Amino acid sequence: MIPHLISALAFVVAPAVETKITPVAAKDLPAAVVAVVRAAAPGMTIKEAELKERENRRYFDVEGVMPDGSEIEFDLLEKDGVWAIVETQRDIAWSDAPKIVRDVAAASGKAITPVRVIESKQNDGVVIYELFAAGKPKDPSMEVSFKDGQAKVLTEVWPH
Repeated sequence: MIPHLISALAFVVAPAVETKITPVAAKDLPAAVVAVVRAAAPGMTIKEAELKERENRRYFDVEGVMPDGSEIEFDLLEKDGVWAIVETQRDIAWSDAPKIVRDVAAASGKAITPVRVIESKQNDGVVIYELFAAGKPKDPSMEVSFKDGQAKVLTEVWPH
């Protein structure tokens, strides 16, 4: 009977972590969040923002447009009452990703020609390339990390 119990327990799956998302008007962003964003991207016009709360963490996703018309998004994490950028995102052409990133993705055996690529620069120097397949706009079909000239396909979703 014990082996059957152990077998049954092997199939128990942890519940998905829920993220609470609250839209926030640019004018309603905390001054500390705006100050961090303005220091990172002078001249940015903030277009929209969301407060995301999950696993006892609070994030702000702040999206905007630079004076040259390019779009940019900052993900800020609150830690001990201080807001800090943990990720800077922008859409890029797949051909603009480093060659080694494109080569590692191609060699992965997961044939994907991305229709959208988000370049996500982390505050520790890692860059994550999120590749979206046609017809799947919500979640990336593949993520590739790049740091110090090395690239690898991620097997788990990047936390930010």
